[in-house]
Amino acid sequence: MKLLRFGEPGKEKPGVLVNNDILDASSFGEDFGETFFETNGLQRFSTWLKQNQGSLPKVKPGVRLGPPFTRPSKIICIGLNFAKHAAESNMPLPVEPIIFFKATTAIAGPNDDVVIPPKSVKTDWEVELAVVIGKKASYVKESDALNYVAGYCLHNDYSEREYQLERNGQWVKGKSCDTFAPLGPYLVTPDDVGNVDSLRMWLKVNGKTMQDGNTDDMVFKVPFLVSYLSQFMTLLPGDVISTGTPAGVGLGFKPPIYLKPGDVVELGIEGLGDQKQTARG
Repeated sequence: MKLLRFGEPGKEKPGVLVNNDILDASSFGEDFGETFFETNGLQRFSTWLKQNQGSLPKVKPGVRLGPPFTRPSKIICIGLNFAKHAAESNMPLPVEPIIFFKATTAIAGPNDDVVIPPKSVKTDWEVELAVVIGKKASYVKESDALNYVAGYCLHNDYSEREYQLERNGQWVKGKSCDTFAPLGPYLVTPDDVGNVDSLRMWLKVNGKTMQDGNTDDMVFKVPFLVSYLSQFMTLLPGDVISTGTPAGVGLGFKPPIYLKPGDVVELGIEGLGDQKQTARG
């Protein structure tokens, strides 16, 4: 299934993509979020959809898409988790996952504008695979970890590199600005994703390809990351794990390339849809 939410910011309604049509699933009576996931919502919704699909209204083309689920309790990011990205950053491969958080207030819809912070001159892009947790996870075995995954979605982990690297090296400051976490367009359930360890990822700026990678370059794979993180914190339904970015970020170019107002960023991951953001000051 491909779950989504549509409508004005803060007023999104639940929907589902079926045969390239967005269907209004408001009559299901629940939004997609922590309570939905922890009460076996995916299975309940799947059953409901089979019974009601034919009567669901189609959503008009061009409607705004919001994040595909409501605000999670946390966004956990994994740094330098792609071998080629670590190489372009002139940093060694991590022995253990590098973990940092991203404020949930940074979440935006997949095609909303990205707002360059005031006085920022080093706003960067990062196409990433996001893992969405489906049930409470604590001290999970790696062999059992995928049973705790609700699905996957596309995430652009925008980063202000001056804030991240030059102001006491506190990564969360460079990751948490408003609009710096567009998610979606869909939450795709694992059965519709295929091999999560072999998904093409790409990102363009003003039509020029900057990132063209694959999840097969990940240092730490999804089951390990879910298990590893659950040793240090409880993962709640709806929580997001963003698994890192391939080579081709602006910081990695010589000289570096950063976003300017008016720049258009397009990105996608195989099977998870695509995004498009316009930068504005």
